[in-house]
Amino acid sequence: MKIKEKIENHIAVLSLSGKMMGGPETTSIHDHIKGLIQDGIKNVVIDLGEVKWMNSSGMGVLMAAKTTLDNAEGRLVLARVTEKVQSLLIITQLIKVFETYETVERAISSFDN
Repeated sequence: MKIKEKIENHIAVLSLSGKMMGGPETTSIHDHIKGLIQDGIKNVVIDLGEVKWMNSSGMGVLMAAKTTLDNAEGRLVLARVTEKVQSLLIITQLIKVFETYETVERAISSFDN
């Protein structure tokens, strides 16, 4: 799994690609977010458009990242959630926990509120 980072107006956009199936590369997302918080960036968009599949470990990392940002008075939103991942969010009821947006641009503009 790969993570690409772009910072726009103090909002970090993390574009993920590959599979989120647990293991070191999945947990590196959480570490990455902790690093952003240390740098003073507390608003994060995770772009899931290139994530092929996610299991419960991947979901757990997203939950941990959201909790870490919530505790830092930040915010995590998801963008470009694929159909497979969307169905997983619905089944696990996490669709009620995460804000999701069709595009990265819409996700970024949600921070203006």
